[in-house]
Amino acid sequence: MTSSQTTQTIDVAADHALAMPAHVDHSHLVVQDLPTVSQWYQRIMGLKPLETAASGETLGVGGRPLLTLTTAGNAAKAPRNAPGLFHTAFLVPNREELGRWLAHAAHNNVRLQGASDHLVSEAIYLADPEGNGIEVYRDRPRAEWTFKPDGTVGMDTLPLNLQALYDEAPKDDWNGLAEGTGIGHIHLQVSDIPEADAFFRDVLGLGLMARYPGASFFGSGKYHHHVAANIWNSRGAPKREANMIGLSDYTIQYKDPAELTAALGKLDEMGISVNRSGTAYSLVDPWGIGLRLAA
Repeated sequence: MTSSQTTQTIDVAADHALAMPAHVDHSHLVVQDLPTVSQWYQRIMGLKPLETAASGETLGVGGRPLLTLTTAGNAAKAPRNAPGLFHTAFLVPNREELGRWLAHAAHNNVRLQGASDHLVSEAIYLADPEGNGIEVYRDRPRAEWTFKPDGTVGMDTLPLNLQALYDEAPKDDWNGLAEGTGIGHIHLQVSDIPEADAFFRDVLGLGLMARYPGASFFGSGKYHHHVAANIWNSRGAPKREANMIGLSDYTIQYKDPAELTAALGKLDEMGISVNRSGTAYSLVDPWGIGLRLAA
């Protein structure tokens, strides 16, 4: 189903996550109860249905596909320590829109899992009805970011004052995530951090932008991160099995076809099988997570 989707451009600033040489374009979840999960993403997250097929649905914002939901009769629940999704992060245009979504969530009694000030961003965390992690966040202007001498960016996890954010937010009718919202990053559970460094930095060409204990953050164009990988629940876990619910695959979009070609060459050197599907290339990463690369 995902092979027929086309990327729609978003008018964004030159330093926006989606304007970088590579960015995350799309996420695909396998769920057990498709109608319930789809309605939740529409009602709570404000995504709009863009495409419906026998195998599932694609949802998005402003005509841009962001999330595909499919179901399968043999889909099994993934163990908590299995490699896969930690969260899909929806990047809203500004703090006002983050507050607007928070007010909507509060008025609908949505249970939040946390809220953090990461210095480069402000983020709110929750999960969908089947436990797939979600982050809704806004970036601070890059002029407010701090870069270290080694090129990494200063990040932290500090409390976010949700009451102040709610108080500042407009309380008008909420009609969904604002146009210009995209997937700013995807955060994964993997089995090994050095292996993640080698894959995302050395093979896919993303810069190592930050480290936490047990986690690495990779970004293109000096963005704080387009992909994160952690071992907080999944250290040493075996590869993800193909029939598990949760993250089936996600897409990284390159601006320069030469960067995609370079990544494909390194995947070939690693002996990772890659299949061409239209204009995209599909593979399974070292932890059993599906990945699509496109330019």
